[in-house]
Amino acid sequence: MIVSVNINGVDRSADVEPRLLLSDFIRHHVELTGTHVGCEHGVCGACTVLVDGRAVRSCLMFAVQADSCEVTTVEGLAGEGGEADLHPLQEAFREKHGLQCGFCTPGMLMTLVPFLEENPSPTEREVREAISGNLCRCTGYENIVRAVMHRVEQGLTGEARAHG
Repeated sequence: MIVSVNINGVDRSADVEPRLLLSDFIRHHVELTGTHVGCEHGVCGACTVLVDGRAVRSCLMFAVQADSCEVTTVEGLAGEGGEADLHPLQEAFREKHGLQCGFCTPGMLMTLVPFLEENPSPTEREVREAISGNLCRCTGYENIVRAVMHRVEQGLTGEARAHG
């Protein structure tokens, strides 16, 4: 089947098997490796991307289901300037050491971006609930929550940007 998806502002098309997962399409056909694949069962959250602005576990969605959709991956959060143009939440993660090994970070960011757009002034408890479906085995979540609350205090949030 031909799948046409706009990923980070760039139209991408490929002839794929109907059973190809969106995570595999992103990683292998589009060659964007920021979307991590952990459990492949939708449990860990590492593969979270935005599909038409909603956080979605890309290991649970077929690529054909994303046909004609806009997908934003973690690579689409930063502007064209790379590190000099990080999304405000990425900058907060960097400033407040909200990552350690970095494996969960893309999924955390992609979960938190739409959450913060809908809830610009969350409590710490609401942040913890928002990321409760994302597993981190390194940080104990403290610095992740600290980074989010730091950004909230500064007045987030910046929108997800797609750059080609």
